[in-house]
Order: sequence, then C-alpha cells, then structure tokens
Amino acid sequence: MALERMNQPGEGGRGRTYSGAPAGKMGYLGVVSIGIGGMVGGGIFAVLGLATQLAGGGAPVAFAIAGLVALLSAYSYARLSVGYPSRGGTVAFLNRAYGPGLLTGGLNVLLWLSYIVMLSLYSSAFGSYSATFLPEALQPLGRHVLLSAAILAITTLNMFSADVIGRAESWVVGLKLAILLFFVAVGLGGVDFHRVTPAGWESPLRLVAGGMIIFLAYEGFELIANTARDVGDPSRTLPKAFYSAVGFVIVLYVLVALVAVGNLPVGRIVAAKD
Repeated sequence: MALERMNQPGEGGRGRTYSGAPAGKMGYLGVVSIGIGGMVGGGIFAVLGLATQLAGGGAPVAFAIAGLVALLSAYSYARLSVGYPSRGGTVAFLNRAYGPGLLTGGLNVLLWLSYIVMLSLYSSAFGSYSATFLPEALQPLGRHVLLSAAILAITTLNMFSADVIGRAESWVVGLKLAILLFFVAVGLGGVDFHRVTPAGWESPLRLVAGGMIIFLAYEGFELIANTARDVGDPSRTLPKAFYSAVGFVIVLYVLVALVAVGNLPVGRIVAAKD
C-alpha cells in the first residue's frame, strides 16, 4: 500500500536526509519506494489468479503487456511532473489540461473512486491473508479488524513529514519485496517451462484481457507525481524514479507469474484465485 505524501509541505531544516536529499525533502530511493509501494500491494496477490484464468500459461506475457502500457504512461507522468510540479499530481494535470469545470471535476471524482477501490482491494487482501494465522472461528471477525487496522495505521502515518513517510515506505516496500523475491528464488528452480510455452496460452484476445485486469496491479506509480514539491532536484529525480519503479516491477511481476504458472497447473491457481 502506498504511503503517499500529498497535502502537507515538507519540513524545513538543515542538513540532509538519510537518502542524501536536503533536510525535509525526499531523495531518489524514497520516491522510488513510493512508486514501487504503490504498485506492489494487494494487486499482485489479488489478480494473479484471475489473470491466469484468462491467459492460462500466457500469464507472464499478460503481465508484460500490462507493464508496457504502464511504462508508456510513466513516460507521460515523468514529463508532466517535471513541467508542472505539484502535490496534486494527476488532479493538477487535469486542471491544467481542461480547466476547472464539469469534465475535470468528473474525471477527478473517478480518479479518487479508483483510489478507494484500490485501497479497498489492498486492505481486503491484507485482511484475508492475515486472518489465516488466526483460529478458524475468529477468522471472519479478525479479517475485518485487520483490514480496518491497516487503513487506520496508514492514515496515521500520512500525518507525519515527507521524510518520515519516505523512511517508512522504504521499510514496508523492503519487506514486501523480500517476500516476493524469496518466492521467486525458491520457485524458479522448479519451473516446468512446458507449462508456459505458447501451446498453453489462451487466445491473443484473452491475453490482452488478462493484461487489462493485471493493469490494476501496476496502478500506483502515478503517486510519484504527488511528491514533486517534496523532492530534492525533481527534474532529475522524478523521471529516474518513474522509470526505475515501473521497470523493476515489470521484471518482478513477470517472474512471479512465471513461477506460479510454471509450478502449478492452471486449474489449481484458478481454484485459489481469491
């Protein structure tokens, strides 16, 4: 779940932060962490099964297709973020393009609704996975308590300075990446590549459909744009952060899908898609 800094100014002060940026400002690693954290959340855990159901053994290809779209979008965001730096991000870009009015307002409402859906998906996935550690009788209640606690914890964290959020994001992202990279490292040796050959792929239309579903797992890189006012040297940092975050996640997602599809029959993945 992304810990975006959108409304409060960075703290003033002397010296430099842990990432080498001016005090109170976010550095390259902190911004990349926000981008990766926005993407690597509940999406990869929640849509992998559905994507496999649509694309079959071609799920890694579907992830790559969605990643290419995300990379093209990241290029536009990088240019816009440098040209029109603002904590409003996408909202500010829409206002610049169309001016205040019904169209801009409607698009902004849709944007915020998409964030609500994304946060709901991520918190629901967190609650579902975490509840499995509880006794079976407590799992229904525990799931709701855990997902609510996750939302409240991240909301509280967003009240702190940009540098604190950057530090927290780095730790959270590091933990998530360690889990997924461990999954890839353990499973890569057991991949049966016959499962992912074109013979096991679904039709091109279903591959593209799988990519459309998967794009939800890439949503979140645009939060980098919201850090434009809280970043040291944004003209250099923001483009690098966009491309680094999206490129890394493309490789990670393709490997995760390869390991999943290469080790398990499609039917078993689909049966556990929730």
